[in-house]
Amino acid sequence: ADGELVHYHYGLKDLVTILFYIFIAIILHAVVQEYALDKINRRLHLSKVKHSKFNESGQLVAFHLTSMVWCLYVIVTEGYISNPRSLWENYPHVYLPFQVKFFYLCQLAYWLHALPELYFQKVRKEEIPRQLRCITLYLVHIAGAYLLNLTRLGLILLLLQYLAEFFFHMAQLVYFTDENNEKLFNVWAVVFVVTRLFTLTLYILVIGFGLPRVESQALDPEKGNFFSFLFNNILFRMSVLLLVCLFQASVMWRFIHFQLRRWREYWNEQSSRKRAAASTKQQAKPLKRDSGYHENGVVKAENGTSPRTKKVKSP
Repeated sequence: ADGELVHYHYGLKDLVTILFYIFIAIILHAVVQEYALDKINRRLHLSKVKHSKFNESGQLVAFHLTSMVWCLYVIVTEGYISNPRSLWENYPHVYLPFQVKFFYLCQLAYWLHALPELYFQKVRKEEIPRQLRCITLYLVHIAGAYLLNLTRLGLILLLLQYLAEFFFHMAQLVYFTDENNEKLFNVWAVVFVVTRLFTLTLYILVIGFGLPRVESQALDPEKGNFFSFLFNNILFRMSVLLLVCLFQASVMWRFIHFQLRRWREYWNEQSSRKRAAASTKQQAKPLKRDSGYHENGVVKAENGTSPRTKKVKSP
């Protein structure tokens, strides 16, 4: 009421909060599954493999959409978009507004709840390594941004990542309902490339130009300054940027490989359909009949008279 702003720091009590919201995430997961996804699955009559992927994509669509709206609201209200310099100014960003801290705790709770859900959802053994790798990457990046006081940069990167993931899983849901509809995959491809370019640009801007200009360049873990002094060294800075570029290049290579495989499968399917249609048309050609029509077993000419039989001359 007196206009003072209260900021928060991370600590051991965060673990209790995260544990509480893990149970909340499990309940919300069950609600979405019971009242939305299961009802749609009964109508679609999907196979076991498609059923599992449909449930995964449905849950992630709901989560990514909620997280995108929430993350965008936090970024706009905190002024990180209107003032890009705030991403590195006054680093380290030890003390956080309530909505920023709460957002990170909920994100950690959701991805931690995904671990027991692998058992509850009876995920196939072939799918477990892929999902574990995805969950681990999210936990490492979100926890790293939270503990290393890079929460502002982390918010922008999460928004870009969730935007691309939302369109991908939405395209999969549409594909499961209608296998001939792949338009959203093309939209996802464009969004994916654009978000990768923005991500790479943001890394170069913050790591290459922003953090080296921070006033406090001394190592001070008590104040949350862990590695800004390292970015004063141009060799270290260029090494980090090189690693980032190599990682983004590997992601783009997997994306291009996926797109080439999808287009090859599409053209093979189209060519097989054309061959099947051509063979069906060839089999369906009508047989030629004599002119006239049949009446009582006798062929009548068009004027109604019976055709004359030719006399066979004897040799």
